[in-house]
Amino acid sequence: MVGTCHVECSIRYWRTHLITKNGRPHSAPLNQTTLDVLERRQGDHPTHVFTYEGNPIVQVNTKAWRNARERAGIHDFRWHDLRHTFATWYREAGTPTHELQRLGGWKTQSMVERYAHVAPDGLQLAAVRLDCVMGAFRLTNPADAEFVNDF
Repeated sequence: MVGTCHVECSIRYWRTHLITKNGRPHSAPLNQTTLDVLERRQGDHPTHVFTYEGNPIVQVNTKAWRNARERAGIHDFRWHDLRHTFATWYREAGTPTHELQRLGGWKTQSMVERYAHVAPDGLQLAAVRLDCVMGAFRLTNPADAEFVNDF
């Protein structure tokens, strides 16, 4: 999806003026990293932020995309995989599902679950969080520990 970016002093958001798959326009807040990229790109073209050989990028599965992947050493990665990456990174950052649903423009939470994958390291982090909660209840008596092991 190619869209138009509007950056204002007090409101920072991205909005597409194209029709999305669900038939509605979509907007989402931009983080500082994204704003920095947009600021650096400003002025390269009079009306578009992202261009290839001086022309606006209007299709996403293009020679520019293939060349960018090759330069980055990335193979077997589709444009749409960026949506999965977006959702997974937000999930790993602790974004609640209902917020992620709005950020990504998904109609249902089940669609969020199709996109937001749980990385194996994320599961390990969940186990560590449980250790933090249970830290006050650590078993110091060997007999208690033996009882738990037998259970």
